[in-house]
Amino acid sequence: MEILVRQDDLSSTDVQSLIADHLAGMHGNSPPGHVHAFEDLRAPSVTFLSAWADEILCGCGALKELDRLTGEVKSMRTRSTFLRRGVAQAILDEIVRTARQRGYSRLVLETGTGPAFGPAHALYRRNGFEWSGRFGEYTATDFNLFMAKVLVSGHGGA
Repeated sequence: MEILVRQDDLSSTDVQSLIADHLAGMHGNSPPGHVHAFEDLRAPSVTFLSAWADEILCGCGALKELDRLTGEVKSMRTRSTFLRRGVAQAILDEIVRTARQRGYSRLVLETGTGPAFGPAHALYRRNGFEWSGRFGEYTATDFNLFMAKVLVSGHGGA
């Protein structure tokens, strides 16, 4: 299955449907007040990405610029019918590629806790993210975790 990841916006009904599914899942697996998915995705500092397979929307994610050297991975989601088929990896690869192209030296992210978030934790760990402290305006709680990845410009790894 070939996955095409492209810069997109939130205007299509396909994207809006995926966002609704994502928010329902997040609210179902997180306590009230602990869902930060898709906050500020229309902000100029955010690049929204969609993933497509055979013209079917299969996932999305975003990259938010926190400062000129730091980007935040935001709102990654794979449509349930495409789980375990490389969609999240393709989106994360594009986020990392874009971050390096912009000259960021670091990527950070905030994610939930519990079994529902295990696959996301594993994906990020496989891709060089490590547990880190809170950042930005996030509050550290028992229901969220923070991760970071150092990017080395011009290199394939690190």
